[in-house]
Amino acid sequence: MGAPTNPVWGDARPLFDGAAGETLHVGVIDVGSNSVRFVVFDGAARSPAYFYNEKIMCALGAGLSETGRLNPKGRVRAMDALCRFAALARGMGLETMMAVATAAVREAEDGPAFVEEVERKTGLRLQVIPGDEEARLSAQGVLLGWPGSYGLVCDIGGASMELADLANGRVGRRVTSPLGGLKLQEVKGGPKALTKHITDAVARLHEQMDRETGMRLFLVGGSWRAIARVDMDRRQWPLTVLHEYRMTPAAVAATRAHIEGADLNADRKRLGISEDRMALVPVAVQVLDELCRVFRPKDIAISSYGIREGMLYERMPSTLRERDPLLEACRFQESRDARLPGFGRVLFNFVLPLFPGADWQRRRIIEAACLLHDVNWRAHPDYRAETCVDAATRANLGGIKHEERVYLGLALLYRYSSRREGTRFDRLFRLLSDADAREAEVLGRAMRLGAMLWLGAHDAPGAFRWRPEKGTLTLTVEARARPLFGEVAKARLDALAQAMGAVAKVAFTDD
Repeated sequence: MGAPTNPVWGDARPLFDGAAGETLHVGVIDVGSNSVRFVVFDGAARSPAYFYNEKIMCALGAGLSETGRLNPKGRVRAMDALCRFAALARGMGLETMMAVATAAVREAEDGPAFVEEVERKTGLRLQVIPGDEEARLSAQGVLLGWPGSYGLVCDIGGASMELADLANGRVGRRVTSPLGGLKLQEVKGGPKALTKHITDAVARLHEQMDRETGMRLFLVGGSWRAIARVDMDRRQWPLTVLHEYRMTPAAVAATRAHIEGADLNADRKRLGISEDRMALVPVAVQVLDELCRVFRPKDIAISSYGIREGMLYERMPSTLRERDPLLEACRFQESRDARLPGFGRVLFNFVLPLFPGADWQRRRIIEAACLLHDVNWRAHPDYRAETCVDAATRANLGGIKHEERVYLGLALLYRYSSRREGTRFDRLFRLLSDADAREAEVLGRAMRLGAMLWLGAHDAPGAFRWRPEKGTLTLTVEARARPLFGEVAKARLDALAQAMGAVAKVAFTDD
């Protein structure tokens, strides 16, 4: 197989240059101790989507503790996977590839020979990174989705587990440990010895990190995601997007008890978890429970973003890092799919007076809804509202909580429909408080009205005045837009006022 000419890790070509709002198309390969993954990121530079995503479970680090060498079968599987991924990259015409290897290749005595063989056969130059660098990149992956985050990032792999401190959006102290799932399976002496091994290792981590309790714990890694999927199933959680799923230490303890007494083979088949991954769950949940006991986090957030996303964040200029990933993704989708790109911002300014008490977090969700209000117009009219809910709640978006996804979805449902009862989303909408559900309805009905009043993508010929103390909602319409305000617009204004518990008024300005 001829080596590709694609540039790889360490290449000087910048990933992010040019005008604001640019896109990127870049491949990342992550050779881990348990799996080898190839991801192609595409789309908005600050919030790229997964153009391609393939993982092969190779168990490259299995037996490493005993032999000091890479698992022979895993090495063959990993090489086959990397040859496949290099061929895919050439076929996709990728000009930029980044490739990284972590604990197993780092620790194995035959790791350097493996790296050399990979470059000879595929042209991919693997960057073998130390444990503290692995921790830093994983933490930066979290920052890709949550700018300004604070807390503790915990990335578990097959041969190691890393911790990194986040404060004010910056990566601080980080440490590595041998608490990877494959290594834990190889601990001798039975359950008591394993428990002592985990307890001692977590205690050392706590001493090394010197971290106060009560922070947020961000979990990165496939074993954590598998545990979260079991937790969702145990709780009958209606939204199965793993990114930003939240747990508490009490929930972790309950899920550990569930796992210890469950038929894991039946669970993995029902939940779509691979056999290799599920085999690591019992030891991983024991580690997580001990982390919760020692570090006492206030809550736990699952991050689907990790080392691969951190490699992108590493090369972002500060001006790009500071942008909101949610709004960047929504702006990109609007520019690509909306009938009037740019009208989302106009619509946001139009509806914002209806939410005088909205803080910055709610304002960004309102803006996201306005940016997305028209991107599903190609869907069949009978299913357009449902398509909007599906898109909002299931899209690959960063910087948005589960409840905010549902709020966004409900608002977009009301953008196209006057009714929410009896839909297949009833269980989903129960994640919202009554107040949030009412607010989402107001937003959706306001967008539904605003969408009737456009004269152009950058023009809003009307404005709201909301006086809660008097219970009046006044829509002032410029004279040039008088023909737009017919009986349907009047009915939509009345429906909006009713949702707000207000009396609707209309005023027309003079020519």
